[in-house]
Amino acid sequence: MVTLGVRRWETLADSVQGVGKRRNQDWYACQGTGSGPDPLVLAVADGHGSAVHARSALGARFAVDRFVVLAGAFGRAAHDCHEPGRLARLMTYARDDFPRALVHEWRQEALGHWDRNRPVVEEASREPGTEEKLVLYGTTLIGAVLTPWLFVAWQIGDGDLAVVEHDGTLVRPLAPAEEDLGDETESLCGREAWRAMRMHWAPLFEEARSPRLVVLSTDGLSKSFASADGYREFVSGLAGRLAQEGGAGVREALPDWLAQASRYSGDDTTLAAAVRPAPAPAGTPAAPGGPEGPVEPGAAEARTPPGPDGGEVDTERTTET
Repeated sequence: MVTLGVRRWETLADSVQGVGKRRNQDWYACQGTGSGPDPLVLAVADGHGSAVHARSALGARFAVDRFVVLAGAFGRAAHDCHEPGRLARLMTYARDDFPRALVHEWRQEALGHWDRNRPVVEEASREPGTEEKLVLYGTTLIGAVLTPWLFVAWQIGDGDLAVVEHDGTLVRPLAPAEEDLGDETESLCGREAWRAMRMHWAPLFEEARSPRLVVLSTDGLSKSFASADGYREFVSGLAGRLAQEGGAGVREALPDWLAQASRYSGDDTTLAAAVRPAPAPAGTPAAPGGPEGPVEPGAAEARTPPGPDGGEVDTERTTET
């Protein structure tokens, strides 16, 4: 049975410039309520920031802006996903067509900006090729859309999507099998960037089974910990604080937590999250290592259940890489 009620999501987000950075290359957005007519869209992007990616802060903004528009339209189209065959068609679009549309829109935005803002060069200078222009705007992107019936997320490049499921299980459904080495990562400026985009697909047929917390963050946060366990413990602690205190206090403390993480990673640090408020059962203990701020790198080890098993692509919960 499909739940037709409106889910009420509370959002929190912030971004902190990296220590010693000339400007913040990250961008983020939180938009919508999570209802059928007004899907909740979250996105974070991390411009690459090096000299060869001189306009990447703009590239990150273009990526988020275009994602918000496309994901919002996708979420509204999902209002009748309970109709026979509709869910399968939506999944095919999300897996195959949405990445192509997003990359196309981003490329057009970046190239349009180039045309309007050409650098002053000598007449004899060679016009850069299309791919060379796009490299200037290189960025990663993580985005998610939540409706009363569907949770879908996409990612290209580094950064993290963490989900605290309805039963408290913490998963990172879009984490790559092998982490990128050093500063190398997939990018929207890649020649076939849509092929590198990973997708997480999770229909929500019962309101009680929707996630408690969805967290999107750039790699400035996860890099501040000595291991992935430290990052998972941060998210567990965040969920615990939200359950105990609600969003107001956490929202106020978030900039300080991100600033502390940035001091450890040296990178711009951005987080956008959505929490589904629910009363904690009486006697529930606080999550271990709840963030008085980000856990100091190497300070603790978290014990978290494993993620869901893989399987063939169908209309059930799945992750495409």
